[in-house]
Amino acid sequence: MKTKGDSISLISIIFLLLVGMAMIGCGTALTQAAKEGDIAALQKLLDEGADINEGAIVGGSMNGPLLSQAAYYCRIEAVKYLIHKGADINNATGWTDYGASGGGLRPLHMAASSGCTEAIKLLLDAGADIDVRANKMFGSALAIAAYHGNIKSVKYLIERGADADDASQVLKGLADDKMKRTGGKEGLALLQKFEKQKIAVRLPENTPPSIVAKSDVDELPAIKAKPNKNSYAIVIGIENYRQKLPKADYAVADAKTVTEYLTKVMGYPDENVVTLTNDRASLTDFIKYFEKWLPNNVEKDSTVFVYYSGHGAPNTKTGDAYLVPYDGDPSFIEQTGYPLKKLYESLNKLQAKEIIVALDSCFSGAGGKSVIAKGARPLVMNLEQDMKAFDKLTVLSAASGEQTSSTYDEKGHGLFTYFMLKGIKNEDVTRQDGSIKMDDLFTYLKPQVERIARKQYNNEQTPQLFGGKAR
Repeated sequence: MKTKGDSISLISIIFLLLVGMAMIGCGTALTQAAKEGDIAALQKLLDEGADINEGAIVGGSMNGPLLSQAAYYCRIEAVKYLIHKGADINNATGWTDYGASGGGLRPLHMAASSGCTEAIKLLLDAGADIDVRANKMFGSALAIAAYHGNIKSVKYLIERGADADDASQVLKGLADDKMKRTGGKEGLALLQKFEKQKIAVRLPENTPPSIVAKSDVDELPAIKAKPNKNSYAIVIGIENYRQKLPKADYAVADAKTVTEYLTKVMGYPDENVVTLTNDRASLTDFIKYFEKWLPNNVEKDSTVFVYYSGHGAPNTKTGDAYLVPYDGDPSFIEQTGYPLKKLYESLNKLQAKEIIVALDSCFSGAGGKSVIAKGARPLVMNLEQDMKAFDKLTVLSAASGEQTSSTYDEKGHGLFTYFMLKGIKNEDVTRQDGSIKMDDLFTYLKPQVERIARKQYNNEQTPQLFGGKAR
């Protein structure tokens, strides 16, 4: 009679066989170039017509896909090159039907297996599915990284939002002796520690959305820029409206956390940051601070940061987008709203060297953080069109013109704002002087927002980056 240990030993052997077979393959020139990270050879062979996705299981071949080869051997430049050339980031190898569903070992699984955290980052940034299982036995990339004791990769995958509970369940089913040999015991301990942290902050199901435990972005990063007297910011969060509009969940928490990052991390002096929430964010306040306070203070060497979390609305007659102040009324948006175009015009007139606008809102009227006059139909907004005349600005928006902006309930923030703050915590995104590398921030947050929106809401939310002055 087989014991549990015998079964687990077989599972471990099968995993190693799959990896070995996927990585050894037939030793073609193309796969060899990927293993060695030989960009010149890859380019030559691909230019001659070779298949960039060579190595998927076709006709019984067990030769691993090129991207899996490069990721497993941590050939970072080859990984970048293959992604750029359009390699399938979810191309699978291995016995996909062994142990039931899952789809086989993908490039992300292979990078996790060898502990190549940089390749993991590149693949996730390119849109790889972070939680897809190789199959029922081997689990996700996080489970595979933990099984092999690749602690740096485990920590990184958790930071990127991988499902630690699922990975932990996979490892709990493995024999102790095998886990000790692979380093999996340490990996499992880290997963269980993360599980305990989640349990400790779990709230009753009927807890109001605004009363939530702190998330990881509420813990300020170690980065602390020197105070910059020429940095100015206006931060707005409107959760409750006078007109009894739908609540914009977490907008106030978002605004307060953004203010903390600006003043305690990014070097913005307290006196240079205006934070407006709920009834302190009326139309009069918008006019006062955007059209008077900023022009009176900003100089040619200044940096300006504007953040808005709250409802947006369309003008159904003109198609123009509006921010909705605390006293705004979607049925009279032209009289009570603040035109997005007017905001851009005011900011573009400033002498500042750098102007960044971050909008956790949407403007179609289709729901989420957007509202519309009663009886009107949602619109498809062209947000980029409004940007063409404003060359000084860089605008980071939570969603495209026809989409809605979602919340991230378990984190207690707007989905866009959560990943914006998480990106700012990354030393690769925020410079030592507190300025933000906008391209890097956008590259990080876009796939994360898209993934969670699909996973939790079956919804499309694609952040947008317009302009380029501050990149």
